[in-house]
Amino acid sequence: MTTPAAAIIGAGPGLGMSMARRFGREGYRVALVSRSADRHGAYLADLATHGIDATAHAADVTDAERLTTVLSEIGAVEFAYYGPGPAQPIVPITDIDVEVARSAFDWVWPAVRVVGAVLPGMLDRGAGGLMFAGGLSSVRPMPMLGQLVLPVAALRNYALTLHAALADRGVYAGTLTIGGLVERGDIHAMVTADPAKFGAAEGHTLDPDRLAEAAWEMYRTRARAEQVFDALGS
Repeated sequence: MTTPAAAIIGAGPGLGMSMARRFGREGYRVALVSRSADRHGAYLADLATHGIDATAHAADVTDAERLTTVLSEIGAVEFAYYGPGPAQPIVPITDIDVEVARSAFDWVWPAVRVVGAVLPGMLDRGAGGLMFAGGLSSVRPMPMLGQLVLPVAALRNYALTLHAALADRGVYAGTLTIGGLVERGDIHAMVTADPAKFGAAEGHTLDPDRLAEAAWEMYRTRARAEQVFDALGS
């Protein structure tokens, strides 16, 4: 029997690596996917110290051909986590036009592409899981995020609807709705490096290990499609 693979798409030093460690501890072979290979050596070394079998693959998720190739290289995926964040400059919500709104969804199409690549195999095997990471603006108005609120809401609805559609087919789908700075992540590092510009991070951070543990429990129990983490307050 082959070792099940967990694909961590959008792997970074925060939540992505916490997900890799958590699922690796459960015996999964981990496949890291991130835009650049620059940090892959350090990531793989970290996972090796935990006794986790892992590979790393460079792919920009917006490059459809490359993403498809990488997913093929990984092989049969039993669990897929989609966690890259939008990379566009923010346009005020009152100023967006159709083109800006449409371009914001460039972050959602790769998620659909990932599902299209891995879900058929999961359904054939009658087992597997899909997990997405989204933002709090999908459940609370946050005008400061401009056009980015549109794809975040769409991704959340996609995950919840997949959960409903797959409930009796052996495959799980769920989403982590995250409001706060994920510790050890790149955005957390940027904010804490310049508090004069971004404000104090204290009281607004989230432990990625806690988020990854929640993801594992959601996948294991399959009792809920979403868990909301709010370190921002109302």
